[in-house]
Amino acid sequence: MPRYVIDERALRRNLEILKEVADRTGARILLAQKAFSCAATYPLCARYLAGTTASSLFEARHGRENFGGETHVFAPAFNPGEMDELLGFVDHIVFNSPRQVELFGEKARARRVSVGMRVNPEVSVAATPAYDPCRPSSRLGTKQEFFSCPDVVEGLHFHCLCEQGAEELSKVLAGFEERFGGFLPRMKWVNFGGGHHITRADYDVESLVALIADFRARHPHLQVYLEPGEAVALDAGTLESRVLEVQPKGADGIANAILDTSAACHMPDVLEMPYTPRVTGARTGAEGPFAYRFGGPTCLAGDEIGVYSFDHPLREGDEVVFEDMAIYSMVKNNTFNGVNLPDIVLRGEDGTERILRSFGYADFASRLG
Repeated sequence: MPRYVIDERALRRNLEILKEVADRTGARILLAQKAFSCAATYPLCARYLAGTTASSLFEARHGRENFGGETHVFAPAFNPGEMDELLGFVDHIVFNSPRQVELFGEKARARRVSVGMRVNPEVSVAATPAYDPCRPSSRLGTKQEFFSCPDVVEGLHFHCLCEQGAEELSKVLAGFEERFGGFLPRMKWVNFGGGHHITRADYDVESLVALIADFRARHPHLQVYLEPGEAVALDAGTLESRVLEVQPKGADGIANAILDTSAACHMPDVLEMPYTPRVTGARTGAEGPFAYRFGGPTCLAGDEIGVYSFDHPLREGDEVVFEDMAIYSMVKNNTFNGVNLPDIVLRGEDGTERILRSFGYADFASRLG
């Protein structure tokens, strides 16, 4: 049975780095729940972070009830039927367009919710088009030519990064100030969005601190927010699986290894991004003496995780550990083909493990009524 394992020690390491950035800059750092929303870890996270961000009613409620602190929400468009309930859970609401502000801005202000607008600086730095909020066809954020700023708006939000560093942020920030800097004297806050890989080993934290410090020196009246998701739980979890069968080598000299873990069900970003996750004790590619193409147990022909090489042959029952699986994998997983979901396990700092959630037939059968 596969299982996700969240490592509390690694999670705390990330949180300490983020807290240091916040303390040194005065920025408030929020957890973007779209990447990681394990409520059992929220008491720990809340000791280091200022709150959460959400993109839906349910995420907002989850953050408010389980994390506390500030609760921010953004969506490309909000459902009118949910607005009254949503405003009861949030402190900040970010609208995607002047029309959304026209529809809901006054209602939000009447509920004492701080109103912001997401803008599009039109600075593309993300490498993957599907994850680039500034690509020409993007529906995210209002471009300068369509921007208007009624009095109800007191904050601006931009989000352009995807697993990137301070160098890319510097480019985005320059574009943002060039296009929207004239509105900053009227604002109370600016949200630099997510995609900041702050806790990655090679991330230039000093440059980030300098960027924020410089921005705040020029705009001392503004509160700065950052809302990383991946950085909170980067490298803080694994997905443990086992080999079900090893097939004979194909014409390319690579054997198929069928696992009890599915890319389609248990790590959808492998297919959506796409990318090849790291595996403990293996090299990516077919260069080693024993090469295997990892595939899942579903009937989807493309349910393939990647090609890996080992110094030893794999056999049925062998464990395979995928690294960096706390982020996105758990929040995106699904039960396609009726494949069961992995257990969710929390490994404490003392090494003890606790099963947070197990799944079964009822979780699959009840989803569609």
